[in-house]
Amino acid sequence: MKVLLINGSPNEHGCTYTALSEVAQTLHGHGIKTELLYLGKKPVAGCIACGGCGRTGKCVFDDQVNDVLSRLDAIDAVVAGSPVYYAAASGQITSFLNRLFYASGGRMAGKPGAAVVSCRRGGASAAFDQLNKYFTISSMPVVSSQYWNQVHGSTPEEVRRDEEGLQTMRTLGENMAWLLKSIEAGRKAGVPAPVRESPLRTNFIR
Repeated sequence: MKVLLINGSPNEHGCTYTALSEVAQTLHGHGIKTELLYLGKKPVAGCIACGGCGRTGKCVFDDQVNDVLSRLDAIDAVVAGSPVYYAAASGQITSFLNRLFYASGGRMAGKPGAAVVSCRRGGASAAFDQLNKYFTISSMPVVSSQYWNQVHGSTPEEVRRDEEGLQTMRTLGENMAWLLKSIEAGRKAGVPAPVRESPLRTNFIR
């Protein structure tokens, strides 16, 4: 089993990384592999609604989105991590997830998903809610913790002093491991995946 953890902060080893690392360490304790994907400091192109991914299965912008799409079948769960900017997720991870989920063509369904946010003081719950919407629109089980998945601090050192926040990350890792193992046990026992109807799309027009 493998979990992809996405670091949507421009700071490679900052507060978001510190929180994600706590989740990863817990998963490793259960024998679950992890990959920490750093999106970097350069701009990430946003979706331009061209429809190219619907024809080719990949995005017209050939970057890390296509790399993840090419390996999606080997990824069992996703954790999206971001700092909080104006009560929202970072621009990098928002653009990345918009394109990744749109181009996935429904291949995210059934994979557990979790959001992790880091902030100095406020806005965490709004950013947390924003990230969770990618999972809830994609038929993905959302993994929770003992509190909203957030840590506080302006530096990694301050985050490491947020004892409740780090415990929340460890609990998230435990819950993620339990769900992944439960899904795997269900597969081995012959429990069928949910039957999914063909999508219906309606526009709110008169």
